[in-house]
Amino acid sequence: MLTDVTPDMSCFAGETFGPVLSVYIVDDEDDAIRRANDSEYGLNASVFSRSLTRGRAVARQLDAGIVNLNEPYRAAFGSVDAPMGGMKASGLGRRNGPEGILRFVDTRTIGEATVLFQLPRTGREMEQLLPVVMTLLKTMRTLRLR
Repeated sequence: MLTDVTPDMSCFAGETFGPVLSVYIVDDEDDAIRRANDSEYGLNASVFSRSLTRGRAVARQLDAGIVNLNEPYRAAFGSVDAPMGGMKASGLGRRNGPEGILRFVDTRTIGEATVLFQLPRTGREMEQLLPVVMTLLKTMRTLRLR
């Protein structure tokens, strides 16, 4: 446990990847959230509170890929069904859960016109449609429709 940590120390806002806990004195809950989010990293965070409602509210405001409530890391880390990964400069993508599997999938969207009225595909089709479109636009302007 490290106390009296200052911003010029590498453990202040860096990722330590070890059993290290830096303790900071804050003015209030908003100050704690602001300081926790004031880092280029966002892998793991923990919130300790007697009130689960208040703890959950704070957890939702933290910029971290994993937030544990009343627990340092085991609750989320041990769940293979929950997506794991960081935010900001922490981690690459997600592992575990549906999000972890989907990172290996390339998705593709194929759109198909299935309505009766289709957009013109050629210059000739556009020429044939132009008088209809112009009449429609003039009518809309007369009726003050946008």
